[in-house]
Amino acid sequence: MSASLAFVFPGQGSQAVGMLADQAAQHPLIGETFKEASDALGYDLWALTQQGPAETLNRTDKTQPAILTASVALWRLWQAEGGATPAYVAGHSLGEYSALVAAGSVGLADAVRLVERRGQLMQEAVPAGQGGMAAILGLKDEDVIAACAEAAAGEVVSAVNFNSPGQVVIAGSAEAVNRAIEACKARGAKRALPLPVSVPSHCALMKPAAERFAQSIEAIDWQLPSIALVQNVTATVPANLQDLKQNLLAQLYMPVRWVESVALLAQQGARQLVECGPGKVLSGLNKRCADGIETFNLDTPDAIAAARAALA
Repeated sequence: MSASLAFVFPGQGSQAVGMLADQAAQHPLIGETFKEASDALGYDLWALTQQGPAETLNRTDKTQPAILTASVALWRLWQAEGGATPAYVAGHSLGEYSALVAAGSVGLADAVRLVERRGQLMQEAVPAGQGGMAAILGLKDEDVIAACAEAAAGEVVSAVNFNSPGQVVIAGSAEAVNRAIEACKARGAKRALPLPVSVPSHCALMKPAAERFAQSIEAIDWQLPSIALVQNVTATVPANLQDLKQNLLAQLYMPVRWVESVALLAQQGARQLVECGPGKVLSGLNKRCADGIETFNLDTPDAIAAARAALA
């Protein structure tokens, strides 16, 4: 185990039609992992990721299993090729479930069914068009929080993803989010961009989903993670399985504390962060969250080779 190494797993938004095609052409393990997930889900997940259509892949109940499976496939490939085991794992939102599979806390089949259900419940909690999310750039956290409080007017809108200094995502009722966008601009935000999502994640509107999701969480046979897992809700390592499960439920309606999570990794000496999943969204954020961070990703065969060479 490498004390200086942490693996971080991306969340929704990292999916793309054709993802992992180059790796799959070279490594049968990728296809085998997707077959395992497809058997659990009852449909061909690999065909969906490779052929689309994008509108279907972008549905939250399809996106979540697809990103999780892609992330786990890359993790398995890293392990199979003798890559170093990290001292820590963490995941952004949905990515926390990928991290749990990597840490041996839950199996892939259970995990893909779990996140499919998570996506269904999230979508059912807020009908399409009634919620919204927006990225606020160039404003301090406390100013975003104040703008949301000012804009709420009895509706839900709050800061939900603290992604990096100066990048905060807000979520809530569609009209309240629109008001908060204007309030953030008035406070000097460089940009305030509505996000193309179907669900307002990590805000109070998701509490009904969390209440319904509790049954699914309790139905799984969880193990304590074999690698220290930093959770979104607390930006700490949970003390026991009960805390871990409660944090997974709270994660649906509580903010993702990514800046604090990366800062904790850095404080613990894990300054080499490998993004294990499609895309490289987190690599860009991580460098801004703490000083002295080295970032790597596994998005392409060349990127995997570069990470292996650097971390050998």
